[in-house]
Amino acid sequence: MTHITKQPCDDGVMQSAPSYQSCSRWAKPWVLTATILGSSMAMVDGTVVNVALPAIQSSLNANSAQLQWVVEAYALFLAALILVGGSLGDRYGRRRIFAIGVVLFALASMGCGVAATIQQLIMARAVQGIGGALLVPGSLAIISASFDQFERGRAIGTWSGFTSITSAIGPLLGGWLIESASWRWIFFLNLPIAVVVVIILFRWVSESRSAQTPPLDWIGALLATIGLGATIYGLIEASHLGLAHPTVIMALILGIAGLIAFVGVEARSRYPMMPLSLFQSRTFGGANLLTLLLYAALSGALFFLPFNLIQVQGYSATAAGAAFLPFILLMFVLSRWSGG
Repeated sequence: MTHITKQPCDDGVMQSAPSYQSCSRWAKPWVLTATILGSSMAMVDGTVVNVALPAIQSSLNANSAQLQWVVEAYALFLAALILVGGSLGDRYGRRRIFAIGVVLFALASMGCGVAATIQQLIMARAVQGIGGALLVPGSLAIISASFDQFERGRAIGTWSGFTSITSAIGPLLGGWLIESASWRWIFFLNLPIAVVVVIILFRWVSESRSAQTPPLDWIGALLATIGLGATIYGLIEASHLGLAHPTVIMALILGIAGLIAFVGVEARSRYPMMPLSLFQSRTFGGANLLTLLLYAALSGALFFLPFNLIQVQGYSATAAGAAFLPFILLMFVLSRWSGG
């Protein structure tokens, strides 16, 4: 799964959310700075890693399935835990959970940078995903809580514009770092950014939390992680073991069983992580199915594109990173128009 830009419904969520405590005028630029830098770390890592995959393969002697896990370990935990991350912020404080996510993401980035084996890199990427699940929803919630309804639109536009720009610059900067130094520096780059974000958070950003918060759906989160993780593991390993291999079959059975159990728990839970009633809307269900098919195609294309450009077409890492720019910039320009 390749993260290209912000989620399509962020604007709607943020504009509809109540403003709990509008911060002072002099603090608002710092709020935007902290949230933009924090969310940009997660978004840039979703685009820049693809450019680094050929260098990682050569450096760590990795096979294609292991390289897929470098991408998927991050995306899996980010997707499975992002709703839990938002709930934790509402309950224990948005600034606190956002800061924990930034610190965890930075520590995991250091682990990625110093990884001596592909297995260590995959584990560090999984921890990065957990950190991203804490900081990504926190950035949106902090903006929602810090700006009133009259200023929130401008804040959304500023956040959206800058995070999209950083996502576009990410592959180009990553390609230059790979050529000039090492692929490891695409992860080390997160460390100074994280330090700046934490300093701004505790100096200028006020704490906020919801007055009423439902219990966390830990069982749902666990089943979603098991179901998605086992299914993805089975599909990735099938590429070199074959669909008939016992390991693949067992993984797919476990994954499907986990997802079925997840749906059953969500249907009976008083406070579900994913309310199934949402899917009674044909528009909601259709939009999500379309999004699934779209990003499934994009993920496959953008996984193999750097290999083709670098190993077949003879592009440098910087040039391969630059090849992503037209696509990302068109996504940025046209997504706001088509959403409207």
